[in-house]
Amino acid sequence: MPHLPQIKIPATYLRGGTSKGVFFRLQDLPEAARVPGAARDALLLRVIGSPDPYGKQIDGMGGATSSTSKTVIVATSSRPDHDVDYLFGQVSIDQAFVDWSGNCGNLSAAVGPFAIAGGLVDAARVPHDGIATVRIWQANIGKTIIAHVPITGGQVQETGDFELDGVTFPAAEVQLEFLDPADEGEDGGAMFPTGQLVDDLEVPGVGVLKATLINAGIPTIFVNADAIGYTGTELQDAINGDAKALAMFETIRAHGALKMGLIQQLDEIATRQHTPKIAFVAPPADYVSSSGKPVAAADIDVLARALSMGKLHHAMMGTAAVAIGTAAAIPGTLVNLAAGGGERHAVRFGHPSGTLRVGAEAQRVDGQWTVTRAVMSRSARVLMEGWVRVPGDAF
Repeated sequence: MPHLPQIKIPATYLRGGTSKGVFFRLQDLPEAARVPGAARDALLLRVIGSPDPYGKQIDGMGGATSSTSKTVIVATSSRPDHDVDYLFGQVSIDQAFVDWSGNCGNLSAAVGPFAIAGGLVDAARVPHDGIATVRIWQANIGKTIIAHVPITGGQVQETGDFELDGVTFPAAEVQLEFLDPADEGEDGGAMFPTGQLVDDLEVPGVGVLKATLINAGIPTIFVNADAIGYTGTELQDAINGDAKALAMFETIRAHGALKMGLIQQLDEIATRQHTPKIAFVAPPADYVSSSGKPVAAADIDVLARALSMGKLHHAMMGTAAVAIGTAAAIPGTLVNLAAGGGERHAVRFGHPSGTLRVGAEAQRVDGQWTVTRAVMSRSARVLMEGWVRVPGDAF
């Protein structure tokens, strides 16, 4: 039986924040994959190495974690006042689907650098030395992200002394502004879909939990750590090796998604791994991060832990950080209360790998809370560039 040879597709492997992904220019994809649909999904699954019943993604570019099973497609934007369109695909590790329901805040930091290096940004907008402002249309959720990318000698500067907990080596700082981050994308709905800052969420086998359900950055369900038997200082091993705990979090996530209107039936959550996120918060406390670095309660405002694709994240998803910053800025949410309550324009939270500061500007308009922007800094670096190869019959 004859077999088609492999084909080569131009691609770049980048780290953005605490994630890694395979980046493509839309124009470089095979014609069948330049539009949404089965061919595109099949191609990206094969690139990453999914579905893999072994859970390792050995035969692909994925790293077998939610942070490393990611793909990005970038194109020159036809929208006014935007430079590029950015589409994010979260590739399932063990199932044959790509989740397009949300953004990746970490990889957002790499979109600007990739777009500049790939000639997708008008050269007149890139200084020889200084900061290039890249206006990004986040196509998954229909929002604008402004990336401030350092430029030296006409090239993207990747090296620097900016340190990001969860990333081993320093790099150049990329500041991101998430404009109007309340997620009113494909699912519609307001920032607080139930109209409440805190809901009673009834979860079978768990009980009635106080929960803040918010659409900002990414749809997120916040609960109090002590309500589910945790302190908020946990590291990955405390949860990811506990099958009963993971099942509990998935049950909470499913019931939260239902209450938020993101799904209509509980069983739909199985094909929606990327959104919503489930997170738990607690007041500040001393702990030791996964790198062994002590984190003092006095240096943070709140403790936060979040799960991504069924596992506790090793640091914090960028979009969930936007949700944390937004919720912290609105008096009365569980995140705000855990941080001490009151009004604030920024929050520094402790996560498994260390700390992160996120700024958010919230205001109440006609009785409804709005957030005009959330700001945080990440870094990005090209790890490898060239071509990825896939069998010619993979899509």
